[in-house]
Amino acid sequence: MFTSTNARSANAYMMAGLEASVRTADSHGLITLVFDALQRSLRAAKTAIRSRDVPAKCKQIGFSIRLLEDGLILGLNSEEGGELARNLRIVYGYSVLRLIHANAKSDASIVEEVERLIEPVADGWRQIKGAGMAEQRQA
Repeated sequence: MFTSTNARSANAYMMAGLEASVRTADSHGLITLVFDALQRSLRAAKTAIRSRDVPAKCKQIGFSIRLLEDGLILGLNSEEGGELARNLRIVYGYSVLRLIHANAKSDASIVEEVERLIEPVADGWRQIKGAGMAEQRQA
């Protein structure tokens, strides 16, 4: 019924750290946080499916879908992003549909498919920041 004091303290600490990260992040950093949260949530969804924890599975898949829709799809700018933004919208939309199927079928392999789709996009996003910082140091 109640969580232990240590668990509550750890959760409060993590939330405070996350809030601080969000408040101090630039737009690139915010999307990086979304990708990080999405990848953690997908891993947790797989674990929940494999352990037959239906409430956790539904929570994690729902959170993953929300991150895709509200954190990534809504942030795309088709005018400035052109073809890349349109392609990402397709990948993210497909991922949402696959996660709905994963939830309905309790199929961890579908979640793994979404992980494989998202991983190179997330890695590429992280590399953009690194490349930009390297260019600034050279200038």
